[in-house]
Amino acid sequence: MPSSSTIAGADREFLAQKSAPHRDFYNVRKVDTHVHHSSCMNQKHLLRFIKSKLRKEPDEVVIFRDGKYLTLKEVFESLDLTGYDLNVDLLDVHADKNTFHRFDKFNLKYNPCGQSRLREIFLKQDNLIQGRFLAEVTKQVFSDLSASKYQMAEYRISIYGRKQSEWDQLASWIVNNELYSENVVWLIQLPRLYNVYKGMGIVTSFQTILDNVFIPLFEVTVDPGSHPQLHVFLKQVVGFDMVDDESRPERRPTKHMQTPAQWDISFNPAYSYWAYYVYANLFTLNKLREYKGMSTIKFRPHSGEAGDSDHLAATFLLAHSIAHGNNLRKSPGLQYLYYLAQIGLAMSPLSNNSLFLDYHRNPFPMFFARGLNVSLSTDDPLQIHLTKEPLVEEYSIAAQVWKLSASDLCEIARNSVYQSGFPHSMKLHWIGDQYFKRGPEGNDVHKTNVPHMRVEFRDEV
Repeated sequence: MPSSSTIAGADREFLAQKSAPHRDFYNVRKVDTHVHHSSCMNQKHLLRFIKSKLRKEPDEVVIFRDGKYLTLKEVFESLDLTGYDLNVDLLDVHADKNTFHRFDKFNLKYNPCGQSRLREIFLKQDNLIQGRFLAEVTKQVFSDLSASKYQMAEYRISIYGRKQSEWDQLASWIVNNELYSENVVWLIQLPRLYNVYKGMGIVTSFQTILDNVFIPLFEVTVDPGSHPQLHVFLKQVVGFDMVDDESRPERRPTKHMQTPAQWDISFNPAYSYWAYYVYANLFTLNKLREYKGMSTIKFRPHSGEAGDSDHLAATFLLAHSIAHGNNLRKSPGLQYLYYLAQIGLAMSPLSNNSLFLDYHRNPFPMFFARGLNVSLSTDDPLQIHLTKEPLVEEYSIAAQVWKLSASDLCEIARNSVYQSGFPHSMKLHWIGDQYFKRGPEGNDVHKTNVPHMRVEFRDEV
């Protein structure tokens, strides 16, 4: 049973929240700190969009397959489907019990109706229609966010490092389709797929990937006119991510490691090797961008979703914040370091429940109680969430299962704004003029709805 002093404390927090007019959980700012752009819409939204395109633009030539160009209608005829047949079950993008501990099966859920051609048409920006459909559905998601007013998102979009022109292609898609919203910033995610590209003969060494990823960034920083659209896009890019299946076995680095230019073997470098070279290049790039008065890019990789604890050790040394971090529960020493340094953890319990960790075993409530810098995020609404507001759904389920109070939810929302890459000016407006200061001095209860006594408790501990 909770003690009477705990109950009194909870009551005092509730009274403090009541004394802040206008604010409640629904109208404090919340940032979805970890969400992949290609699955940012829910399944019903994607289904509705596909049906509308099939009805309004059946004769649009959308793909080149097996030596011929196909219209949207012909693609669906080849799959023996009609718009009337389509439903959420046929779309089959939702994660289920078959994806648990099967990252490969989870990735296949990105294919609507199990068809890679539908993924290429609707969820890719480098296709025959220059990603027009994906841009249109993205704008609809932006519109939903804008209507909610108090919800923001940091969408992660991929650069693969196969060729340097990827940056210009992505930037032109963003700029030409006017994909801008005050509720959205972007993170770049780099999949750790060196071994795949090496096997295909696309790259000669690990240095090729680093060159393809970073040379255009240095060029546009030195001379914005060299990649004008990329220069515009980078103003909205706040972070750099690193993604892949962490549970795959890998060789640990030794002190006699090859340099990236020497790494021309078929094996993928270890996680910490990737992390160091991405961080080192970003560090140098940021110094140059800072010197030129440009925005900088934080290192915010996936880490600790699965795999070895040395992933978390590497990101403790290198990262500004991480996505997931579940495996800190297995390493009390590292967990304490993350607590002391207040490194942000963008956790996604519903996503973990579909892939690596049952909801009731998730360490989120323990991390939160101990005072780690945790936020709730959705990861993949398309595969996981059922409602039009996936972030609120994530908070709602956490509140019910773990019996979180209104103060808890508002503190987690406040953490999400801290962790996010949104501009300083916006954070001042959202969570208070002194938000960057420690303790109660940095808390504005009229904007965050977090009681001073909660912040005071965290600071004292």
